[in-house]
Amino acid sequence: MSDITITKEDGDRRGRYVARIEGIDAEGEITFTHRGPDIISADHTGVPDDMGGKGVAKALLAFMLEDARASGFRIIPICPFVGAQYARHPEWQELFTSKPGEKPRLGTE
Repeated sequence: MSDITITKEDGDRRGRYVARIEGIDAEGEITFTHRGPDIISADHTGVPDDMGGKGVAKALLAFMLEDARASGFRIIPICPFVGAQYARHPEWQELFTSKPGEKPRLGTE
């Protein structure tokens, strides 16, 4: 299996977790938006075909969850992939703003 390298690119309002595999000229990502103090929304997970089947999306999610634990923020699971994985892992509840399987809210709805 190829080694996946993941980095975080963080701006004032938006950012992304980026996955790269040596020898593949493509990037996988989870994009996010800062929604308030200590809250981000996981907006979209994208993995190009060249990286498919290599566990990139799950590696990106694991990296984001570890970042949330280490940095003390919580996640609004807007992205369908993130929401579906969270529904399968209710033990992650302390890292999310909604219950597993519940429709996420942005706070103004």
